[in-house]
Amino acid sequence: MRYVSAAMHIFGGGPRGSQGGAGGATGNIPFVTERDFEQQVLLAETPVLVQFTADWCQPCKTIAPEVEAFAAEMEGKLKVLRVDIDKAQALARQLRIQSVPTFMLFVDQRLGDVQVGALGKKQLRAMVEPFLPRSAGALKARELAELIKQGAVAPVDVRDAAAFARAHLPGATSLPLEELESRLAELYMLPGQPALYDRSGDKTKELAERMAEQGTPVAYLEGGILAWEAEGLPVERP
Repeated sequence: MRYVSAAMHIFGGGPRGSQGGAGGATGNIPFVTERDFEQQVLLAETPVLVQFTADWCQPCKTIAPEVEAFAAEMEGKLKVLRVDIDKAQALARQLRIQSVPTFMLFVDQRLGDVQVGALGKKQLRAMVEPFLPRSAGALKARELAELIKQGAVAPVDVRDAAAFARAHLPGATSLPLEELESRLAELYMLPGQPALYDRSGDKTKELAERMAEQGTPVAYLEGGILAWEAEGLPVERP
């Protein structure tokens, strides 16, 4: 894309930015300079979210805690960096930064998305999620809802029986996690491919990874029933 093409041609010339500076925020997110932008961003093996900021940017200071928290949550999946536009003026011109904060997401040496303004964690997550690598078997809530509607999958609730009784996905089967691995045959007797879910998705992700290694891959709901409800999808209650 033109932004990346422009950025790839500015290195080796122009003023050099210096590392550091408050850039409108303090914390653990590193600053990248014009000198190392290509290596740290364009040639990175993982997606990179770059926040363009400045010392005088009050909105940047306001959202700093949320950006820091988001960076911590995304560790291992996504690299978050900052650029101080006053110390990287040539880079800011080439990338056509008109105001700060501006967020740019780079994936595989391409510009994936640009968002201008003070974004919180939820907005940042929505920006980057389409570009993050998916775990094997992972289904988002609306993807699972559509597959259930088509009759392609059967939801399996691996929470304890009490939690299942309080609320569960429509048509779900209760199969508590501690019993599941001794009752695997029941999974494949369901009227559709099993799709596991728990409260937040963490336990079913680990289980799905373990089962895949053992040669019995299974789908699971990313974010669990919390993600399902956050999407406004229906649940069954007594």
